[in-house]
Amino acid sequence: MKEDYATMVEALQDLKEKGYTHDFRVKNDIIECATDDTVLKPSQCKVEVAYRFEGESNPSDMSAVYGIASLDGQHKGILVSAYGTYSEPLTDELMQLLKMDHR
Repeated sequence: MKEDYATMVEALQDLKEKGYTHDFRVKNDIIECATDDTVLKPSQCKVEVAYRFEGESNPSDMSAVYGIASLDGQHKGILVSAYGTYSEPLTDELMQLLKMDHR
């Protein structure tokens, strides 16, 4: 898998080609699939890849793209999240899962 991408769109396309087909979102203290009824607790999944992108016109506009897989191997998907000022409030468990400095 490519280590760096020029744009977030490029990263999303490549991750989808690599099998990350679900669209995940954070909801309260879980990760939820936007297209089916899949719900994952942070303890049920792992972040396999993570990338951070800054806005070209405003560096404070940051987003993170995560390639997430369930530990049982049944689901692989992408979570796109605002990073920094505009990020969603996260539980401690989700913060640990999505922590970017340990990758």
